[in-house]
Amino acid sequence: MSSMPGNAGTEQTTTVIIGTGLSGLAVAAELCRRGVDSIVVDGLDLLGAAQPANTASLQRCDAADPVTLRERNEILRHLRNYAASHDVDVRNTTRAVQLTMVEGLPGGTAVPQWEVHTPTGVLIADHIVLTRCAHSQLRRMINDFGITVGRNVVAAMRAIGIYLVGVGELITPSPKEVLRQAKTVGHAISAKVNPDSVGAAFTGSLAILPC
Repeated sequence: MSSMPGNAGTEQTTTVIIGTGLSGLAVAAELCRRGVDSIVVDGLDLLGAAQPANTASLQRCDAADPVTLRERNEILRHLRNYAASHDVDVRNTTRAVQLTMVEGLPGGTAVPQWEVHTPTGVLIADHIVLTRCAHSQLRRMINDFGITVGRNVVAAMRAIGIYLVGVGELITPSPKEVLRQAKTVGHAISAKVNPDSVGAAFTGSLAILPC
């Protein structure tokens, strides 16, 4: 991560993870293991005002699952310890309030960059990981960006650099499923960032986590 020259309120990173809970920390840990930098911020709120083109906001859609609460809390404790010991950039008090697609990038690349607006500045990233919200909201959001969505919302979002972890249609995924999704997304982002260095060294899951 490095500050952008000429704008003290803007930072650039490879990945911004929106959500500081289990899903967000799991992805951040996977990316850290793979040498990919990220910034983790708290989740997006729904803004009441109409948004400009190429801008969208998401509503918080947290769901509690008392059956797996103890397991989630244990895994969260491990992940928080991992993040602290590996200097993962987790900003619990920084809230993402708006997500904007940046078009017309230098070099003519077709893949957009993203601006995550927070009360303290703007984070620019090539990849976004979302950890909240229903698929119906995600479909509306991607439509707001002017992108045609087919039946597979996840594939459409991945094509523009947005990944989902812990986002369920009707139920909240189990902690084990969240960890599986985090590993899959971590691998996908790492493969794009370092296509020549993704290999067998990263095939295992986090050893600190319960199986």
